[in-house]
Amino acid sequence: MALSMTMQRRAVKGVGNIWLFLMVLWTAIPFYWMVATSLKYDREIYGFDATLIPHQPTLANYVTILYDTPYLLFLRNSIIVAVGSTILSMIIACLGAYAIARLNFPGRALLARGLVFTYLVPTSLLFIPMFAMMSALRLTDSLHGLTIAYLGFDVPFCTWLLMGYFHSIPVELEEAGLVDGCNRIGVLLRIVLPLALPALVVVTFFSFTHAWNEFLYAHVFTSSDRVRTITTGLANFMTEDVFFWGPLMASTVISALPPVLMFLVLQRWVVQGLTLGGVKG
Repeated sequence: MALSMTMQRRAVKGVGNIWLFLMVLWTAIPFYWMVATSLKYDREIYGFDATLIPHQPTLANYVTILYDTPYLLFLRNSIIVAVGSTILSMIIACLGAYAIARLNFPGRALLARGLVFTYLVPTSLLFIPMFAMMSALRLTDSLHGLTIAYLGFDVPFCTWLLMGYFHSIPVELEEAGLVDGCNRIGVLLRIVLPLALPALVVVTFFSFTHAWNEFLYAHVFTSSDRVRTITTGLANFMTEDVFFWGPLMASTVISALPPVLMFLVLQRWVVQGLTLGGVKG
């Protein structure tokens, strides 16, 4: 009986390992194909001479996008929009989440529920009224207008997530700070935020990656190359039904680096924040 149970556990573990290996391949193959294509000449990408592994690796595609296209301009625009929207989202979310979690005021419960409902509304349903509002305020085709537009999605989610973490912090710590002479802002900055560092890292990472990867708003709200972000600027490598796969993949590789590097640097706090978020509320 014991031998049978052991064999069953080994069989289940083996099936799990095989499934995990297949999922790793499913995830890794597109990345490999992207990097490999960016290092190929055109003759190795198209036609009968296409290869799985670059036979003569080249950086010509990277030189093309850096010197012959406005890719660096798109990269700068994405950095400005992503960093700007992340900073504003964090400031608004921290203040709003702390107020809802700790202060008693009329409409508090309604406001908390409204944040959840706002987050659940698909962005594809909001871009038309958002475009009308931004046109009326003359915010279209500008980086600051696009930054403000992203707040409509980032702030509700970040506020809702931080609320759960602020609820998990003992109130006695804040009361002790108030007794020692801190005001509410001092308690937030000196006690609550340091204790909620994993949550802050998670919402920062989420807000940055969302702004970095977002396409719909960037496509609708911008029309000139001077304010295009990476996601919309990549369309320059497509002409009607012709795709310039070498430069396109090279630009995609570079575009993927900031979120990846950010995750590698903040990995410990991101994992900790996601784990705590699953058990605290």
